[in-house]
Amino acid sequence: MPANDRPRTFHLTVAYDGTEYCGWQVQPEQRSIQSELERVIRPLAGSPVRVLGSGRTDAGVHAIGQVGRCVLPVWNAGTIALQRAINSKLPDDIRVKAVRETRERFHPIADATGKQYQYLVQVGGSRDPFANRFVHRVGGPIDHSAMQMAATKFVGRHDFKAFQGTGAERPSTVRTIHSARWIPRSAAGPTGAELEGEHWCFEIDGEGFLYNMVRNLIGTMLEVGRGRKPVEWVDEVLESRDRKMAGPTAPPHGLFLCRVDYPEEVFQVEESEAMD
Repeated sequence: MPANDRPRTFHLTVAYDGTEYCGWQVQPEQRSIQSELERVIRPLAGSPVRVLGSGRTDAGVHAIGQVGRCVLPVWNAGTIALQRAINSKLPDDIRVKAVRETRERFHPIADATGKQYQYLVQVGGSRDPFANRFVHRVGGPIDHSAMQMAATKFVGRHDFKAFQGTGAERPSTVRTIHSARWIPRSAAGPTGAELEGEHWCFEIDGEGFLYNMVRNLIGTMLEVGRGRKPVEWVDEVLESRDRKMAGPTAPPHGLFLCRVDYPEEVFQVEESEAMD
């Protein structure tokens, strides 16, 4: 790639195990995903650099496809070389899965058109030490058909104020959810042995999400699944716009940010054109 004296903007797809971190966002005297990326990219940029994320994930929340943006004043190699340079210095629980060059004004929040989250749940059975960091274990029995009926009530355009975490108010709490469903998971452990209990994944796609929204939806659906509330109660919670009406916030370790969507026009250079 020829020398380039203009700053270049890059889209980073980042995966991480969030267990040991305070979340995505930089926090004083704490380890965060953002701070680790900025520490590694700074020498490549030749000056302090800010890695802007597509949204913050809380302590203990994981990502398969978080997106970060960084601007490098000077980088004359390709995107694959940049990916390798970053990964060579990152801790083992963070990895940049892909790098793409974007237009100069790319913004990972404003340009996003959708996101997908997944939440993993184990129902009954003994605790699996290998999954303890990634799966929320609950006691059974659970009525999965009732939980699926509850999930369908979130699809469409609704005011989700009742599911917004406190302390993070937004100008609008209306969001559009494209799909929400419970999917049975394979119960095979890392040794190939069958794990105890039932294993489920809640998958939700939408244009955007409020702070703690997915975890609050999970806590509400589990109230229905356990028979503590009827399915119709979900309608009452939505209409109330009152956080106190909804179920408890599910713990963070079952939650994964899987994907953030962008229109293709934000990208300037395709992966196949990148040079090492």
